[in-house]
Amino acid sequence: VDVEPLTLLPVKLEEVLVQQCTSRPYQVDQENSVLKEDPSEVRTEAIKRLLEVFGIEEPPSIHYYTKQAPQYMIDLYNTVADADGVTKDPDLLEGNTVRSFFDKSHSNQMEFFFNLSSVAKSERILTAELHLFKLKPHATELAFFNRHHFCQVSVYQVMDKNRISLPQGKKLLTSRLIPIHSSGWEVFTVTQAVRSWANNENSNHGLFVTIRTLGGIHLNPHLARFASGEDHHPQRQPMLVLFTDDGRRGTVLPNSFQDSNTLNSALPSDRLIRQNRTRTARSSGEYDEEIMPCKRHPLYVDFDEIGWSGWIISPRGYNAYHCKGSCPFPLGQSMRPTNHATVQSIINALKLNKGVDTPCCVPDKLFSINLLYFDDDGNVVLRQYDDMVAGSCGCH
Repeated sequence: VDVEPLTLLPVKLEEVLVQQCTSRPYQVDQENSVLKEDPSEVRTEAIKRLLEVFGIEEPPSIHYYTKQAPQYMIDLYNTVADADGVTKDPDLLEGNTVRSFFDKSHSNQMEFFFNLSSVAKSERILTAELHLFKLKPHATELAFFNRHHFCQVSVYQVMDKNRISLPQGKKLLTSRLIPIHSSGWEVFTVTQAVRSWANNENSNHGLFVTIRTLGGIHLNPHLARFASGEDHHPQRQPMLVLFTDDGRRGTVLPNSFQDSNTLNSALPSDRLIRQNRTRTARSSGEYDEEIMPCKRHPLYVDFDEIGWSGWIISPRGYNAYHCKGSCPFPLGQSMRPTNHATVQSIINALKLNKGVDTPCCVPDKLFSINLLYFDDDGNVVLRQYDDMVAGSCGCH
């Protein structure tokens, strides 16, 4: 669908959001007997409804202007979304929500704890990953490394904090060999542990990591080093990445429409009816409003204007677009009509049934957007929202 080259200006909040409100507060003008909206209450209700659309109960009370998001989450966002947040490919992301949690234990003993209280009970856990950044070995240990080229890193779910050194105090989740001389991120799958914590949050005692030689000898963490939350750069902090699905899915719209040209051409009076409508519109001074065809127009939602710039990382706003225009008889294929809309336009044009309006200009293709933001606990969340952008418009 063609888009008019209009300037994308931020629109007022009420213009964008008030359509989300099913119940609006009103004030009655007794003198004129006209219902008038209270702008402040409309704004409050609109923002409340918008939060519901985004699946957020309350916006974070803290602004995170100076806090840096993990590079992994930024890279993931750029992989699945374009500059405006629109999803590049819906199959790129597993589920519709990705969360990153920083280690809360601040321990140098390779023990990690992640607070998962922000994960809703209704969310289905798909994959959980422990991300650890392996540091380069110190030059003073080169003699040791010349004899050992690999180490075995094992990740355990802590079952009993008081018996973590005993076999019954921990449960092995995954184990693999890592080059001792390597440096960079290492990712371990810990889905089993996180799912058990989701079923019983009191069982979350954290994760425990051991490093051994190929002969099974425990290595000093200073020999095969991983970055900790306290001692190293914030971008190298231990992190748990959780992929979930909240079960929310958008409306399925038809992506193709049957040909209605045959049905339209069967009526010889179509051109006459269109000419009469045009003459009437011109004579009444409503030419532009009447014959402007159904098409897509820009509608930019500015998160800064809404007051959300303190916790939304990307995008700063997005073009939702909106559909506007008439659906005059006869409906050509450029109007992308459904068969039902074609029949409705015929009934309306021939006045075969009173009270039947012309079809409406509405979105017939919707795209999802992605939002990267800080939650109330300071965790970074990437979430995908369906039905947020009108991809094209048609007469329905």
